[in-house]
Order: sequence, then C-alpha cells, then structure tokens
Amino acid sequence: MQFRYVAAGLMVAVSLAGCQRTSYNPYNDLPSQPAPLQAQPVPSVQSGQLPPAAGASQFPTAPAQETASLDPNASAAPTSALDVTKEQMVGNWRVSNAGASCDMFLTLTNLGSGSRGGTRGCAGELTAMGSWEVSGKMVQFKDRAGNVIGRVYKTAENRFDGTTNSGQPVSLSR
Repeated sequence: MQFRYVAAGLMVAVSLAGCQRTSYNPYNDLPSQPAPLQAQPVPSVQSGQLPPAAGASQFPTAPAQETASLDPNASAAPTSALDVTKEQMVGNWRVSNAGASCDMFLTLTNLGSGSRGGTRGCAGELTAMGSWEVSGKMVQFKDRAGNVIGRVYKTAENRFDGTTNSGQPVSLSR
C-alpha cells in the first residue's frame, strides 16, 4: 500500500518538474551601459532682418474688441442693484435669454480669473460661457478665453437681470 503512495508522489514530482518556467530575456545580451554619443559640429548662427512677407496685404485686419466690454457705463451697476456674493450665485439657475430658456450651472472651482460655469440648452453668446465672476454688484459671464460675454445685476431675491454683449436681455432665476 505504501508503494502506491510512493509511486503517486513520484509521478506528481516528475510532472511538476516538466512545468518549469523557461523564458528568454533579450536584454541579457546587451551591454550594461550604452556607448556615449559623439559631439557633432554646429554651424555658425547668422542673424538679420527677414524681408516682409509676400502678399501680406491679403490678410484682413484684426477685428476690434467688443465695444460693450469696453463701455465704462456697462460696468456701473444700476442704482437699484442689490449686493451679491459668489456664494449666493453657486448652483443651478434657469436662464431666460431672447425669449428662450435654458440652464446655467455656476461653481466655485477656479478657472482663470473667475470661477467655472456653463450652460445647457442655451442659444447665442451664452453657449460659449466657460466662467463667471462677481465684480461689485455685477456678475460677469465670460467665454473660455476670458472675454466678458454678458453681465447681470441682482434685482430681487434669487433673480438677476442684465444683457449680453449683443444687447440681448438675460434673466436668471431659481
């Protein structure tokens, strides 16, 4: 009976010996350090003024910046505007813009000089909104490049009214 256990054990040992892992590592044949690179000669550097570009007049002039964002009166809050803080603005807002309604989401996550924000279902300039910022009694909406695209003022509890740069009325409410 013990011979049977010895024979079974021997068979297991032989079969496991056939399962040895064999592998080839191609990196074993490489030298441990690569040879250093040889320095190459560098030609002398020349300097001078480039000639004017041929056909430079074919390019249009750069567009002027939006005058609404440069208007000094646009940054002045109406006398009836209420005080506003960033904390009051955070969250979801229902936006009425040019007769249509959409959603606006405002967070406190920093993005450039303002905070991250965005719209869903909006049309016109508000589709480009990427951030927002409170400046005095005014809330400015900015595109992803940081340009002001609209501004609103607090007119009542949970209500803001203003305009986009194109003059379209904008209202926010909760």
